[in-house]
Amino acid sequence: MSEQTPIQQQIIDAFNFRHACKVFDPERKIPGDQFETILEAGRLSPSSFGFEPWQILVIQSPEKRELLREFSWGANGAFNGSAGQLGTASHFMIMLAHTDSTMNHNSEYLQQHLREVKQLPEEIIAFINQAYKKFQTHDFGIKGKRQITDWAARQAYIALGNMMTAAALLEIDSCPIEGFEMAKMTDVLQQHFDIDPERYQPAVMAAFGYRAGEPGFDKTRRRADQVVQWF
Repeated sequence: MSEQTPIQQQIIDAFNFRHACKVFDPERKIPGDQFETILEAGRLSPSSFGFEPWQILVIQSPEKRELLREFSWGANGAFNGSAGQLGTASHFMIMLAHTDSTMNHNSEYLQQHLREVKQLPEEIIAFINQAYKKFQTHDFGIKGKRQITDWAARQAYIALGNMMTAAALLEIDSCPIEGFEMAKMTDVLQQHFDIDPERYQPAVMAAFGYRAGEPGFDKTRRRADQVVQWF
């Protein structure tokens, strides 16, 4: 590899630092301004058509976190006999993906988004509506609640990736977590968090904090020439 500039080295160091932290130091809390930076990295992330089809729930109440424990096997410490990320993370979040009720090409939500958030003129809105309809119904064939929600979840992962990278640059640990039962999570979100399942579905959880100890294994990845093809 050629000689790295300081910013290049900082980026590579951050990615080498980052690992899927299973147990955090419960006594160490992320400073508020630093977690706001992490959230801003998510808020400012790109998304297809600029539609931002995600919501972020930050779950700080221990009582609220406990509501997730039974069915969140990826975060409850069952595999290592600990309190897991639910019990030790400084900050814990659930990322929600929008469903077809908001992300269908003719939804009121999207029209409001284009007018009030994007503040676009009507002729541009009309163009985007036509382009998005073609993309959704023809190019990608995204139809129905499941397919549209899955598409929205892929956008949410862009934001989550940026948040985890921002955290690593701040030497804050993180862990993305898909280990939960979807149906039970959806029910709890509706009953205890007032989340309408017709508008939002859980996509992924994530924990942030400071590692309780060093990773038990070195980072392993495929070689660059096994991953990248040049043409």
